Amino acid sequence: MTASAAARLAILEDMTIYQAQSQKKQLLAALAATRQLDLDLSAVPEMDTAGLQLLLLLKREALQQGKQLTIVGHSPMVQRVLDFCNLAGVFGDPMLISAQG
Repeated sequence: MTASAAARLAILEDMTIYQAQSQKKQLLAALAATRQLDLDLSAVPEMDTAGLQLLLLLKREALQQGKQLTIVGHSPMVQRVLDFCNLAGVFGDPMLISAQG
């Protein structure tokens, strides 16, 4: 089976410890099926460190497999978590900055 050129996956639920196991399987399967995964997190209402660890795992796996992972949408919660942990630069994706401070 050959991987397709690009795919988009939108996460519409919380990225917390409660969803981590099922989301890990979903994210790794999506990455395995493509050379480039565009991950839309614009609708993620809640994220904790388990969700952040999933993103870091997915980024590491993409790098090890020579694939590209791009986060194409960031919900306000995802932005806050990445900013708080000073990890926005790790993903290298453009992030819309809110006018509210």
